[in-house]
Amino acid sequence: MNTNTPTATPLFEVRDLRVEHAAPGGQKLNAVNGVSLRLREGSILGVVGESGCGKSSLARAMLGLLPVAAGSLFYRGQELTTLASRRRRGTQRGIQHVFQDPANSLSPRRTIRQTLEEPLALYRMAGRDEWPGRIARVLEAVGLGSELLDRYPNELSGGQKQRIALARALLPDPDLIIADEPVSSLDVSAQARVIERIRHARKTFGTAFLLISHDLAVIRQLADDVSVMYLGRLVESGPADRVFAEPAHPYTQALLAAARGNGAPGSGLKGEPPSPLTPPPGCVFHTRCPRAMDRCSRLNPGFTVAAQDDCGAQTHLVRCHLWN
Repeated sequence: MNTNTPTATPLFEVRDLRVEHAAPGGQKLNAVNGVSLRLREGSILGVVGESGCGKSSLARAMLGLLPVAAGSLFYRGQELTTLASRRRRGTQRGIQHVFQDPANSLSPRRTIRQTLEEPLALYRMAGRDEWPGRIARVLEAVGLGSELLDRYPNELSGGQKQRIALARALLPDPDLIIADEPVSSLDVSAQARVIERIRHARKTFGTAFLLISHDLAVIRQLADDVSVMYLGRLVESGPADRVFAEPAHPYTQALLAAARGNGAPGSGLKGEPPSPLTPPPGCVFHTRCPRAMDRCSRLNPGFTVAAQDDCGAQTHLVRCHLWN
């Protein structure tokens, strides 16, 4: 993620985004707090972190499913947060989604054919006589055959359902698919097939993906760029190969150690994540950080450049006092 790099207009940009949820007692929970992202055309950006860190709230805000408390969203240079709802709907064809549970995203009363025809009708794409060809093309892209078209979702496996959800998202020919934990509910073999089909869809259609996951192994297989979230904030971002090879933030280091089999996610960290209702002062990670210093509990660190590319662009950023 070349957050501070002066490049061409990104496909999608999140700028200083804050998303709030109402909490008991009139309190407000900052689910997303000052997050900025830049997603390049045709690329895959992985957003990773423990459950409850704000990843799904970020995804839903980008889709217009949650209100934005502060900050801006830009799609092809157009600010979405200031658009009237009717004009915002005009961008929906270009931004599709795949959610975690395929059983909840497919209507049990509709055949697979009806499910796949729905976006073609909604966005008035081509003539009805062209629909079978379009549907056949995306089914092939996700590794499924036309024999499934007259079946209902309960006649499909979990992996097949998720690939149908991916096919439905691909049918409007979107620029971007936001996939929120698309394989977490699947067994290992089904996960592998969905991962391969996401990779194939990007190659075949040039579709960009924002891939939300708590599983670093999934992100590692697919992402070009990675952003790491903790308690609603980004703590590290950069090219995937760089972040995985030389993680700069202690939280990223702990997640990678856990992913290598040295314990469950979060192993090596002290205690549990703080409540987002009462985040700690200073660096929000200091209460669990094995390398915390005195200033970590007092001062909130800004982003520091951990590495630059050959042109001097700031490509690997970390929010940590150890780098100041």
